[in-house]
Amino acid sequence: MTSSGKRWQRDKEGMGLWEHRGKVAVVGWGQSYIQRRWDGVDLDRSCGGTSKESILKAISDAGIGLDEIDGLMTSKETRAEQTWAPRPYFAPPYDTEDGLTYCSGEFIQKELGLKNVKYIESDAPYIGPMLGMAAQAVGDGMAETLVCWYPMVNLSGRYGHNNPANNSNEAKGGNAFTLPWGYQAGAMFNNAVVFQQYCQRYNSSHEALAPFVMNQRRNGLLTPWSYYSLHEPYQLTKEDYLNGRVVEEPLVVYDCDRPVMACAAFIFTTAEKAKTLRQKPIYVLNHSQNSVRGRSTMATLDEHQEAVSSLARKMEEGSGVNIKDVDIFNPYDGYATFTQQFLEGFQWHGVGRGEAHDFYADDIRVEGPHPFLSSGGNLGTGRTRSALHSDSIEQLRGTAGPRQVNVKAEIALAGSNTPDACGFVMYSSHQGS
Repeated sequence: MTSSGKRWQRDKEGMGLWEHRGKVAVVGWGQSYIQRRWDGVDLDRSCGGTSKESILKAISDAGIGLDEIDGLMTSKETRAEQTWAPRPYFAPPYDTEDGLTYCSGEFIQKELGLKNVKYIESDAPYIGPMLGMAAQAVGDGMAETLVCWYPMVNLSGRYGHNNPANNSNEAKGGNAFTLPWGYQAGAMFNNAVVFQQYCQRYNSSHEALAPFVMNQRRNGLLTPWSYYSLHEPYQLTKEDYLNGRVVEEPLVVYDCDRPVMACAAFIFTTAEKAKTLRQKPIYVLNHSQNSVRGRSTMATLDEHQEAVSSLARKMEEGSGVNIKDVDIFNPYDGYATFTQQFLEGFQWHGVGRGEAHDFYADDIRVEGPHPFLSSGGNLGTGRTRSALHSDSIEQLRGTAGPRQVNVKAEIALAGSNTPDACGFVMYSSHQGS
């Protein structure tokens, strides 16, 4: 529910055309500098610092003044809140987590001296559904010019400090059926088991992912602000990939996105106001979400496939656009081993069940006929999650530089996270009828 009392999610089939289709637009975006970890010293590179940097860039991109901003939205889902311990592990002067492990709307309001904010949401979901929530909030009139940002935080230390499952000698609730056998979440849940089911069913193998992962790195190197472009500017080879360190068989390190310290910000406004601003408006045609609970402790391939197919139907229904007319497709690639579920579930470029790996072996470069994940995604830019959306906006603007696709770029789909729990947004360079 939003503060207006309206249910913002579009997570059911049969909801019809989105009532705000083409009435909301993205008019600005900004990306902070990306590095591996926060150094624990420079507050300009902390969660609050990178958030502020990206927001100011988005404001400049849109050409709006601070007084025009009347809405703020962000998520606490920065990874740090799940994986690193809170105070007292951090020494003074950090007397609050706000600005360090997360960055609230109230923090930004104070930092930027925003005087006309009437709507703040500091605990929105992760970026996939959050951007849909932002579009809905503007469409519902809760704000006219809303800034939405998504920081991903990688602090010093190791994962799992603040995860109750790692801090207890007891496996409680549903964990009793999983933790004693080594299963927590992430890699095994959405990757190893389901991916092996996929390979058995469709007679494929882990090696078939190599062209996809290599192309993701290539697209990332074509992105000036990406982690790999800035810090490790070399192309991944097939030999590198096949000899990668095993994380969980068959998953190797190159199948996994790399945690980074970064933030991206986006500015949503009404279609009417968008026409008066600096940038070409990129209109929102629909947003949809899914959250499917498996019948058992672990989801199956069949459950993943149906979840994505349902999401595709909801996107078509709410936008009035057939998936075959989508030019730019940026689904989640946090793990390379489940990305084919999105490709096949949406049937982008006609890819059916079991055909994704053959599709990867075709020309999926940005210069080619099937520029799949032109963003480079998380595998190519670092775990930003936002690159899926920023690239979609740039492609539709025609400002993606060396990543600009050669095919028509008028409609884009972007979203995250996993096949069974994600949110997608459809963007268009045209307002539509």
